[in-house]
Amino acid sequence: MTDQSTLRIPAGDITMAVDAFGDPSDPPVVFLHGGGQTRHSWKSSAADLGGQGWYGLTVDLRGHGDSDWSPDGRYGMDRFAGDVVSLVDFLGSPPVLVGASLGGNASLAAIGGRPDLALGLVLVDVSPFLQPSGTSRIREFMVSHAETGFGSLEEAADAVAAYVPHRPRPRSLDGLRKNLRLRDGRYYWHWDPAFMGSPEDQAVQRNQLIDPASLGAAASSLRLPTLLVRGGESDVLSVEDSVRFLELVPHAEFATVVGAHHMVAGDDNAVFEEVLGDFLERRVRSRLRILG
Repeated sequence: MTDQSTLRIPAGDITMAVDAFGDPSDPPVVFLHGGGQTRHSWKSSAADLGGQGWYGLTVDLRGHGDSDWSPDGRYGMDRFAGDVVSLVDFLGSPPVLVGASLGGNASLAAIGGRPDLALGLVLVDVSPFLQPSGTSRIREFMVSHAETGFGSLEEAADAVAAYVPHRPRPRSLDGLRKNLRLRDGRYYWHWDPAFMGSPEDQAVQRNQLIDPASLGAAASSLRLPTLLVRGGESDVLSVEDSVRFLELVPHAEFATVVGAHHMVAGDDNAVFEEVLGDFLERRVRSRLRILG
């Protein structure tokens, strides 16, 4: 069984909750979740890698899960990218950054500011270019119960089932419980409501988090092993978006997980881990050997 520990890592004005799997002397692979999720969405992948000669770490982004909320309620991309940099500095050696959605673009932005930050980059159904209809659907789901919460886990499960009708409803609600917090008898999503902002602030917040110009510039500067993974049924990252990214990063590899939607690992984790494992062994192990 892979050893697991929970760390509290300082990142500027907050501390971040991180679960670590495997031997800290092995090359680190850091998993960063999407907006509204928690580190637990990556537990299976990190634990599996922890048993394969990698040091897998799953992170709660600021304002999410057990990490601190921003004291001033601000959640621009500069904050998330800065937290990625703080995490890498804490580790003391460059990791492979694996990020879904928000976590992916935060990693991209961080590397754009510090090209030597990572050994490799894996973007999971995200790029500087995204489909507004898909991102709007996610945002609408996230804010629909942000203030009112749910009266029970079953009620929350009903909402999730309506949002992802392609997935079978899980028999156990233990996984869902980790994405919720109980307060005054009701269940609320485990993220700071300020992350989405007030209705007046949402347009500004979106522009801060999804900035094709700055993220595109960061992508153009990439010189490390890079993999873009797209869910074959994604309504967030289109084929055309993927092509635009690959034109900016011609050395990047591309993989499609057929049948998966935006939350690729959640839809088909076995195939995702196969794609990720192949990339790590071929591209990152070889780079490590070159680096000595």
